[in-house]
Amino acid sequence: MIKCVAIDDEPLALDIIDKFCQRIGNVDLKKYSNPAIGLEAINKYRPDIVFLDIEMEGLTGIAIASQLPENTCFIFTTAYLKYALEGFDLDAVDYLHKPFAYSRFQIAFAKALRRIGRQPIKTTSQCIVVKQDYNNITIPIDDILYIEAVEGYSKIFRTSGECVMSRILLKNIFTMLPSESFLRIHRSFIVSKSKVKSFNKQEVLLNNGLTLPIGRQFAPGLMDIMSN
Repeated sequence: MIKCVAIDDEPLALDIIDKFCQRIGNVDLKKYSNPAIGLEAINKYRPDIVFLDIEMEGLTGIAIASQLPENTCFIFTTAYLKYALEGFDLDAVDYLHKPFAYSRFQIAFAKALRRIGRQPIKTTSQCIVVKQDYNNITIPIDDILYIEAVEGYSKIFRTSGECVMSRILLKNIFTMLPSESFLRIHRSFIVSKSKVKSFNKQEVLLNNGLTLPIGRQFAPGLMDIMSN
């Protein structure tokens, strides 16, 4: 089990790190929105890897990094590129620029594992974990047919015929998915590439016979990706 701590004063950012860690698997993550309490937890818990936001109220990630126990492996997660050089001067193992995709998170996590001398975590299948009502639902990546944005919700349609509705925005759920396997084809739709039967500039036909529209702004890039 890889012990991790994440400190960020934005709950959504903590949720994304949590979901990404769940996808990696074998990770015990403790989350803190209060940086001072998070620093106390690090000193007590002695995690393997720390995820640190930089601009936070009261105590910055830079200040926390300078107070970490010796040889603590940490990764900065921030929306501000101006801190990158200072972060590496503090010996951060990596610097994740928000919003970051799961594939980029995997790279940073692998770097951290090498830093602490741990072997990469092997998982048998990839999943995402989303909240539906008050329950956490685990959905295998291969079981996702497409996802639709509906009035602040995301409806995840599965190949099994089930539908999971979660209060996570479509743009945020897109960051949880492997970029090589899913496409944003419209402001309201994400599709699994492997479930596309045919396509043209206006629409895609899925394996189940459903047709979904392609948004004008997404069409040029999608044609290149799908053609290759």
